[in-house]
Amino acid sequence: MAEAATTPTLARGGVMLADGSFFEGTGFGAAASAVGEVCFNTAMTGYQEILSDPSYAAQIVAFTFPHIGVVGTNEEDIETITPAIRGLIVRADATHPSNYRSLMALDRWLKAHNIPAVAGIDTRALTSLIREKGMPHGVIVNAGNGALDKAALLAQAKGFAGLEGLDLAKDVTARQMYKWSEMPWAWNEGFGQETKKDFRAVVLDYGCKRNILRLLASKGADITVLPASASLDDVMRHDPHGVLLSNGPGDPAATGAYAIPTIKGVVDKNIPTFGICLGHQMLGLALGAKTKKMAQGHHGANHPVKDLSTGKVEIVSMNHGFTVDAATFPKGLKETHVSLFDGSNCGLALEGKDVFSVQYHPEASPGPMDSHYLFDRFATAAKKRA
Repeated sequence: MAEAATTPTLARGGVMLADGSFFEGTGFGAAASAVGEVCFNTAMTGYQEILSDPSYAAQIVAFTFPHIGVVGTNEEDIETITPAIRGLIVRADATHPSNYRSLMALDRWLKAHNIPAVAGIDTRALTSLIREKGMPHGVIVNAGNGALDKAALLAQAKGFAGLEGLDLAKDVTARQMYKWSEMPWAWNEGFGQETKKDFRAVVLDYGCKRNILRLLASKGADITVLPASASLDDVMRHDPHGVLLSNGPGDPAATGAYAIPTIKGVVDKNIPTFGICLGHQMLGLALGAKTKKMAQGHHGANHPVKDLSTGKVEIVSMNHGFTVDAATFPKGLKETHVSLFDGSNCGLALEGKDVFSVQYHPEASPGPMDSHYLFDRFATAAKKRA
């Protein structure tokens, strides 16, 4: 007599916020728990690039798009090989991905990187809560068949100190100098390799995404990547024609404690400088402006930003919880881009020098390609010194 089929037991999972709000769902990914700042992301595509973005260190990401995992995961759509994100929250986990590039399901990929996830919760309610009250501290847990100890989870969420004053770049930066020559991905061809190098570029890695390096390579840069702690002497040892300040996580003022002297030195030597995200924030600090924490931040691939010099509106990817306060700009520092969602600063430039930066992600991974021109602008400035 054949044995009766048994229904697999679903793992228990949940998200506990520091205010006591609890969202119970189904656990998947790594059987673990993690504490962090909870934010929502409005992107409809590119979840693997988002999950592997070092800028999400110490954060738990809830996707507003309901179906995540539909195209599985692969070895190419990643921004780092060591993801630093704390956890993932989705409305529905796609258990049967369908895409010719898929190598493994999202669940398996999360397990491989020890990232817990929860599905089946009301992500609309969670998003509304974040919009109204700001990004909360929280704990995500995939308890497997175990019990959910809500009291212990609440204590853990309340004990999280938050991101203000936290230097996270030191946790995600490169441990040593390295060279880069990989070019952007092309359909049916994969990644190319740079063959012609027209100028030398040093990238200060505060949590750099790979596609920033790929696009820089596509402009003919001979790229040297240095750790976040690199001194001005470390930078000048490579005699750069341009310096790029990368994206990264955490409080720009905390990382700036050791990074700003290097950035100031680069600017004082009239070296073309291009900042992205955290690099933008620290460039602002180095030039005399101030930064502040945002209530809900900007996280998505559909943000409208206006270029104040041309009037053009770009649709861009964003991922940041701090912003440069344009009201604190000193004389000579010009605001170049603003968010059309809330008017916050999204770009700056130093008058009289090839020094500029943007708050958003022009490398478009994920996201639109509207802002690729910024890499051309940087390359043009750097080549003048080559």
